[in-house]
Amino acid sequence: MTAELTSVPNTIELSGRARAYAEAEIRPQVTGLIKERLFTEGDVVQKGQALYQIDAAEYAAAARSAEASLERAQATADVARETANRYKRLAEINAVSQQEYDQAVASARQAEADISMQKAALDSARIDLARTKITSPITGTIGRSSVTQGALVTQNQAEPLARVLQLDPVYVDLTVSSSRILNWRQQMASGEIATTERRTIPVNILLSDNDSNGLVGELEFSEVNVDESAGTVAVRVVVPNPDGIILPGMFVRANFAAGNYENVFLLPQSVVSRSATGQATVMVVNEDGTVEQRVVEIAEQVDNQWIVTSGLKPGEKIAVSNLQSIRPGMKVTPISAASKLSASQDARGGSK
Repeated sequence: MTAELTSVPNTIELSGRARAYAEAEIRPQVTGLIKERLFTEGDVVQKGQALYQIDAAEYAAAARSAEASLERAQATADVARETANRYKRLAEINAVSQQEYDQAVASARQAEADISMQKAALDSARIDLARTKITSPITGTIGRSSVTQGALVTQNQAEPLARVLQLDPVYVDLTVSSSRILNWRQQMASGEIATTERRTIPVNILLSDNDSNGLVGELEFSEVNVDESAGTVAVRVVVPNPDGIILPGMFVRANFAAGNYENVFLLPQSVVSRSATGQATVMVVNEDGTVEQRVVEIAEQVDNQWIVTSGLKPGEKIAVSNLQSIRPGMKVTPISAASKLSASQDARGGSK
């Protein structure tokens, strides 16, 4: 075969786990008995949808009591305000002392402050009453309920009543070694890999070896620090999941193109061997037919081929057959694959 320069996408293959796009743990914010469960386990619930009803009788009574206290405070303030106004007129004609007038004004201000305090108490009672209806903070799929009707739940308890997971889209968290990232950056800096100007990078998601579901996500970000224990960097992908194929915790594989290898050679794996020192080599047939063992640099594997970045020149002949028979320094007569195929066909035709 003849060595020819080409451009090859730099395809990155990684593995990782799926994660819910959003997860909410449902917990009570008031204490009471569960009066009713308002959802079916496994259903999709909407943001703001009622999930549980806590017995609200006690909280409704507290709200009514707070309303009554506010009304009483307002009535007291009205009286105190009128008294202060009346004492003001009397003080102007010296019918009451200045001290009596000051006390009336202070009582009126205290009554106004009591109104504010009772309003706050009423707001708090109404909030607690509203919290007896537990709602979903997000849209998603709700799991099993940890409580049944009649169970006692407490404010901000440790165990959630249920969990809601948003599964469309989902996150896929991948990991890549820090050394590999460093290698990519060096290759891009040297121009060995040419980067693109795309703002988003499509990522193919594979759920099995023969996966063909067509799931494609977008690379969202890569972590800014390295996990010291594993020496890896996290990469997150956002994947549309309208049919719910991907579930949280599922193992997935992913691949995406991060630029292109420019001016490289693609060689079948069968023509590349390793020397005693571990170097990659190929058999090159020079113009005079002499076989030369050439050391080459290999970057990545693409299917059943190697990407060769150096060690060859365009137009050079590379031996692809009888590799066990030829040795460096031997004289051979190169035959192209097309000529070999034609000769084989002629031989079969002549034997008929």
